[in-house]
Amino acid sequence: MEKNELKILAQHLANPQGEKGLEIGEMMHATNIGMTLESIKTLLIEDDEHILEIGHGNAGHVKSILNKAQNLHYTGIDISETMHHEAKRLNEKFKDQAAFVLYEGTKLPFRDKTFDKIFTVNTVYFWQQPVEYLNEVYRVLKDNGTFVLTFGQRDFMEKLPFTQFDFTLYNSDEMEETVSKSHFKRMKISEKEEEVKSKTGKDTITRNYTVLTIKK
Repeated sequence: MEKNELKILAQHLANPQGEKGLEIGEMMHATNIGMTLESIKTLLIEDDEHILEIGHGNAGHVKSILNKAQNLHYTGIDISETMHHEAKRLNEKFKDQAAFVLYEGTKLPFRDKTFDKIFTVNTVYFWQQPVEYLNEVYRVLKDNGTFVLTFGQRDFMEKLPFTQFDFTLYNSDEMEETVSKSHFKRMKISEKEEEVKSKTGKDTITRNYTVLTIKK
């Protein structure tokens, strides 16, 4: 891919827009589904819980969440208007249990202690002020709640040609240090790897990623 194409891809990965954004949303769902399902599993979802996902993409995985327990409510939040509308379209039949919110990317538009479980996959690279953002997550999470933060490790991400454009990369230690500067007090690190198709559409690659389970 040419440099300009890579830059456009990076922009769509951060904030998918228009027809190209819909394509990128489908591709992200396919390449991220392993990380997403691992994150959902790590949440240990129970009956009657309210789940928040930050950066839901096309939200093709919502059914997997709602099948985890009884009487669940899911809220997805995203900065992409394209993904917001696509997620609502794809999950129309779950509209009694799933809501989608469009926001500006820094302040979570919810009351304090709203959610039992919160998770996010492959969004941390785009947080402008990560400690302040983590404190927003802390604010809307219930006292006994769980926050799962999942991201590709720096060593892996640096090999991807598009991450040179406006991605902030972390290894597990760097992310642990960042979380420790926030209000959160406890975390558990789990490092994983999986075989995935490259986002540039070429070979299968081994992705190393981290699942952080974070508590107040």
